Amino acid sequence: MTIYEALKLSGCMIEQLEKAGARPSDHKYVGLFEDYQRARERGEKVSYIVAVLAERYSVSERNVYDIVKRLGSDCKSVSP
Repeated sequence: MTIYEALKLSGCMIEQLEKAGARPSDHKYVGLFEDYQRARERGEKVSYIVAVLAERYSVSERNVYDIVKRLGSDCKSVSP
């Protein structure tokens, strides 16, 4: 399968995700977001969680804040 064929096959779904506010690379951060949610449920402080996740996932603390905000937000209205 070529890249073209893969895009043709999943293009509609990708387009809907973009309209909903997701970025193509956001799939890489699902685990980070799940770790964040579990830590918050345990009552850990946000700044501590962010520091740990930044090191664990090799991203900056600013990126962790951005990722958590983006993945935790409601989807924008998607019209078919």
